[in-house]
Amino acid sequence: MRSMKNADMQGKKIVLRVDFNVPLNDEGEIIDDTKMRAALPTIKYILGQNAAVIIMSHLGRPDGKPQVKYSLKNVAGHLQGLLAMPVIMAEDSIGPAVQEQVERLQPGNILLLENVRFYAEEEKNDPGHAKKLAAWGDIYINDAFGTAHRAHCSTSGIAEFLPSYAGFLLEKEVNMLSKVLESPQKPSMAILGGAKISDKLGLIDNFLEHMEYILIGGGMANTFIKALGYGIGSSLYDARFIGEANILMLKAQNAGVKLLLPSDVVIAGEVSAEAEASVVNIDEVPADMKILDIGPRTIEMFEAAIKQAKTIIWNGPLGVYEYSQFAQGTKQIAKVFAASDAVTIIGGGDSAAAVQDLGLEHDITHISTGGGAALEFLEGLQLPGVLACQNNVAATVQL
Repeated sequence: MRSMKNADMQGKKIVLRVDFNVPLNDEGEIIDDTKMRAALPTIKYILGQNAAVIIMSHLGRPDGKPQVKYSLKNVAGHLQGLLAMPVIMAEDSIGPAVQEQVERLQPGNILLLENVRFYAEEEKNDPGHAKKLAAWGDIYINDAFGTAHRAHCSTSGIAEFLPSYAGFLLEKEVNMLSKVLESPQKPSMAILGGAKISDKLGLIDNFLEHMEYILIGGGMANTFIKALGYGIGSSLYDARFIGEANILMLKAQNAGVKLLLPSDVVIAGEVSAEAEASVVNIDEVPADMKILDIGPRTIEMFEAAIKQAKTIIWNGPLGVYEYSQFAQGTKQIAKVFAASDAVTIIGGGDSAAAVQDLGLEHDITHISTGGGAALEFLEGLQLPGVLACQNNVAATVQL
């Protein structure tokens, strides 16, 4: 992957893709600027190279048309505060008005384009649209790992028109996640939770070749438990993947991988703040009850395994974390995970939020900024936004 440190930026205009898709409250105020802060080293480096920077990002899902609630104007103001310097906000991402603003840019200036997803062409990776975005600069840098798994104009299409490089954040993400698969300290472990087993089947299959331990909780564990022949009451599971779950468990056994599933669980009749929780063994779930968290014996089993590991990656909560009576599994494992001497990596998503809620983020080796991108990378898939920064030595198409 081509690092932006190899680019000659002196006096040039740099088109930078970041992931400023930050959570907002009802008033449009930013409630978590983690992704913005993660991009600051790259922005500051570009400015320090006597270059101007034209920043691109998306926000939300505006369905290919302008929507006020998804404007990046508040993001521009917040970025200005983080950098303690002016940030020029563009009215659009393409067009004559933007061209005028770009032409006026001087080295050290920052221009933030309006939400790139205000155009349907962005997500279609339309070459003509990508060419319009590329026209704003001399060099393209991708620092948006959170969208690196999307083949969009601003993440991969633009690389057909400009020499392309990886920003510091993208480079760090790829390096950290690569180590998990290619050169982890042994024993290595994956902790997987969340609701959907469909999102994690390929991931588990790939991990069987790289991990000594795989710990599974959350809603996705129910399909495995069902595959073992246990009753899971009215719990969430996916009947389509019972066979696949059995195959993965057999593969794990044959590969000598310890695949750990809950031995006891927290159950309730409904998913709500008022629900009354109780603990039962995995073979004692009543027909009218739902499995909503791992139980205390499972927590102890998982903790003992975690203490053996030297490299651990975690993605997905182990219960319905939104409600306190079903959050103990996630909380307890997060504390042990953070206290571990192992290299610890959070694969983005809700598990990252859980660690931050507990104030443990500074005890983690690396917290990925891209949930979906991290999962696809760890599954062994090639990410378009990463590929765009690997082989592109110069623009392959003339502007």
